[in-house]
Amino acid sequence: MVFTLHRYIFRELFKVFLLAAVALTLILSLGIILRPVQEYGVGPRQVVHLMGYFLPITLTFVLPMAALFAAALVYGRFASDNELDACKASGISLLTLVYPGLALAIMVATVSLILSFHVMPYFVHLAEKSLKADAKQILFRNIQRKGYYKPSGGRYVIYADEVNLQNDMLSGVVITEVKNHEIEKIIAAESARVHFILHDNFNEVRITANNTYQIGPEGEGWFSVEWLSLTKEFPSLLGDDIKFKKLHEMKEIRDVDPMLFYPIAKLARETYAQLTVELLAEDIADKTADDSNSFYKLHSGEKLVEFSASRCALQDEEKVELSGEVVVVEYDADSRQHLQTLRCTKALLHTEGDELGPTLTMVLYNATWERPDGSEGLTRRHIIRGLIIPNAVTDEFETETDEFETEDVLEAIKLASESPALRKGPSAKLKGLKYKLQEKIDYTLAEIEAEVHSRLVFGTGCVPVIMIGIGLGIILRGGHLLSAFGASSVPAGVLIVCIMMGKNITKNPGAQAGSGIVLMWGGLVFLSLLAMVIYRKLLKN
Repeated sequence: MVFTLHRYIFRELFKVFLLAAVALTLILSLGIILRPVQEYGVGPRQVVHLMGYFLPITLTFVLPMAALFAAALVYGRFASDNELDACKASGISLLTLVYPGLALAIMVATVSLILSFHVMPYFVHLAEKSLKADAKQILFRNIQRKGYYKPSGGRYVIYADEVNLQNDMLSGVVITEVKNHEIEKIIAAESARVHFILHDNFNEVRITANNTYQIGPEGEGWFSVEWLSLTKEFPSLLGDDIKFKKLHEMKEIRDVDPMLFYPIAKLARETYAQLTVELLAEDIADKTADDSNSFYKLHSGEKLVEFSASRCALQDEEKVELSGEVVVVEYDADSRQHLQTLRCTKALLHTEGDELGPTLTMVLYNATWERPDGSEGLTRRHIIRGLIIPNAVTDEFETETDEFETEDVLEAIKLASESPALRKGPSAKLKGLKYKLQEKIDYTLAEIEAEVHSRLVFGTGCVPVIMIGIGLGIILRGGHLLSAFGASSVPAGVLIVCIMMGKNITKNPGAQAGSGIVLMWGGLVFLSLLAMVIYRKLLKN
């Protein structure tokens, strides 16, 4: 008889739970998918795919709500129809009748923990891959709808008058680079071809433009009939965030290597690149300062470059400025044949490519050139790409570079920046990057602790929340059927507030260690005590 009664209650619970879960899932899924539709302009086919990918995120919040609704409604109706009194009169205890609700609560808690720790991060990764695979369509569709495209968190904005998706072409193109809310560079082109290169953590966009005109910080501009190739990194569309990581991924970041978290790795590489440029600037200054006729040598696969300059100074954005009387001599790398000599009053050296193995690009402004055959000319902008950083620079921190593949990345940067080669000491920018890197690592470790504990508290908290819903459904059986659900939503809201406050406190560097975690688990303890009080009252009556 008891088994039949349990089966009857559980069947009623499951029916209401399933209907509530379906209804809430549809409502919340539409709300979640609204942002990608508005921001990225995804098509109808992709909307359906994204709804499937975001389903585990929705279910993580929907299942506890649906279970709470079902528990309060079914047990409230069970008590209001005097079925509870009939069972008690037959000698069946209240705790025995609660077993089906307890089973549902444990099931929901288990599924919630599995979803939050394993399933949800996996499906978010699939959604990111889906968006990245259609990145070209997203870019072109946004330009068609709004006339421009600005990736989330990116520094570049692409404008175009016309779009040809079949040929991957844009017409009337303007690309702006924005930093600190100020326009750093504007590149205009008659037409451009767009090609996307997919990486694990970002999209690389290669834009090949024709008839370009550029305005930079120096106010310089130039026309070119040659095709100009620009390669820009666009960040992750959904964001590389700790809240989308699996449990084992968070443990590896925390215990094995912080560089496994892409935002930390990217910032560490930027710091490394800045350090490389500062060492290069001091090396150039040392070898050209004593004698104006002494030349500094750089080479690429095709060219050998020798240059001298009156002054050498470090600039922001990983650049070395050569000024005064700048003389650059180009030779063929294989035959060592003299190609041309260029003279100007200003040139820049900056890094390109991988920050851990960068190449140098030299840009000469308003340079006069002279070739061995006696011909002369003037070029407003001469570029030499693919120059290799000398061993004299990289050898200064050769032992530290290997550390960039281990968890000692911060210590490696500290040791390298304190290298005797930096006689003037690290620049303010390098110090700032080191501070940001340390801050990012500390924040990420705190965020991992907050995320792990919040998921555990939220999943485990489903059990006392649903049990409270059952108890309040029985106590408030004389009122409206939904009054018990409304009343039991208050303790659930208290738990959510404790989790949110605890996460923010844990991630706050000025907070006392462990106080946020104590607050999260304190909310769970409060709900457990409240459930015990409610059932003690029911058993007395």
